[in-house]
Amino acid sequence: MNSQNTYKGYRGEVLAVLRSYRAQVWSDAEIHTNRGIFKGIILPRSETADPHHVVLKLRSGYNIGIAARNIRNIVIGGHREAHYKIPEKEFPYDPKKVSVKLLGTGGTIASRLDYRTGAVIPAFTPGELYGSVPELADICNLETEKLYGVFSENMGPEQWMGTARAIGREIEKGVHGIVIGHGTDTMHHTAAILSFMVQNPPVPIVMVGSQRSSDRPSSDAALNLMHSVKTAAESSIAEVMVCMFGPTSDLYGLLHRGTRVRKMHSSYRSTFRTIGDIPLAMVSREKITPLRHDTNCRRKDRKVTINTAFEEKVSIVYYYPNMKPDIIDSLIDNGYRGIVIAGTGLGHVNKPLYPTLKRARDKNIAVYMTVQTLWGYVQMYVYDTGRDMMELGVVPTANMLPEVAYVKLGWTLGQTRDPDEVKKIMLTPIAGEITEREPSNGYLILQGGIPEVEEFISKLWK
Repeated sequence: MNSQNTYKGYRGEVLAVLRSYRAQVWSDAEIHTNRGIFKGIILPRSETADPHHVVLKLRSGYNIGIAARNIRNIVIGGHREAHYKIPEKEFPYDPKKVSVKLLGTGGTIASRLDYRTGAVIPAFTPGELYGSVPELADICNLETEKLYGVFSENMGPEQWMGTARAIGREIEKGVHGIVIGHGTDTMHHTAAILSFMVQNPPVPIVMVGSQRSSDRPSSDAALNLMHSVKTAAESSIAEVMVCMFGPTSDLYGLLHRGTRVRKMHSSYRSTFRTIGDIPLAMVSREKITPLRHDTNCRRKDRKVTINTAFEEKVSIVYYYPNMKPDIIDSLIDNGYRGIVIAGTGLGHVNKPLYPTLKRARDKNIAVYMTVQTLWGYVQMYVYDTGRDMMELGVVPTANMLPEVAYVKLGWTLGQTRDPDEVKKIMLTPIAGEITEREPSNGYLILQGGIPEVEEFISKLWK
């Protein structure tokens, strides 16, 4: 084995340490440090990683980094090179089971890690998915199609339109349900726009992703995939939904309406929450439990409205104290047709912005107000500032979430430029994006450290 393969990715200080103990990549090693002894397999390093740490995969499956300066001895017990490729087996066909189509856009719903580059490599064919999650074959006959292979931050109007059209084609073919694999960072944007582009579907459309890639012991990929496929195959709810972990444990997943859901934590597996309302249902490997009964129901017909018109010249602006008018002016000068503002409190901005808001109105630019609190309603009649802004053409959007208002305004301006028609469409609920009221249990945030909350949490873990 040549040096490049023996010490994949290692260089500098840490390479010298590994060579001194003849510890190669994939060695089954016991590393003695001034902080204790760690046992596991020495993994390759990313080619761009620092030259100071050894990466060790512990017996538990987790990876740790060990600083070269802390290593006192390395005892080699063998060599166990691992090929991180998801096994591939032919997905079995059962004529008694329904068909589900999995459309891929990217993300890490099933993947392996390339340790050389540090990149996550997706696995997506039915055979790869069956090799990774064989339980899927107990649920349905699964077919897959890769639409895109992009990180979710690179999803945009082109991908939204293409995904909506693909959904329409699959519904026309007679598929029983649709799952969309998607990166989690902008999944709520895509769920919202698909709720407008794909209206009144006869089957479930379930968006799913994973917070942690499949090679990690704590990965949520397999359960999320099982829950979403079960939903597509068996649920009576025919809407665009997001299916992800409910609690941080593996107990169940939640189905969130596509226009009321938001990613709320950068790394928790239970990151997605329904905002200002309650989820549609709970889903486990055994059953689907509805939490509400005002959902669009599954039908046997193949009728669906696909409308992918979208105006890209729309922006969302998060207001902050001392914001200058040139922020809005730049959007006007660059030809933007719509602006969504996430305002403070009940929907406010400072008075220096008033002249530029009037300029936007005079240029026939649609300006809509949401609240950056996420929960609650825009109430622009309460204070003079709100009433003044409405006089300047700013339109309140009730309790529509900022990201939802952004994609809906782009979609609306794709239908019409007439201000009255735009306002009518924006303020008419299409897919549950505006609700008449926020239920009493639609806003629950438990603040740790408070005695009664700590007592409640302690009971959950008994």
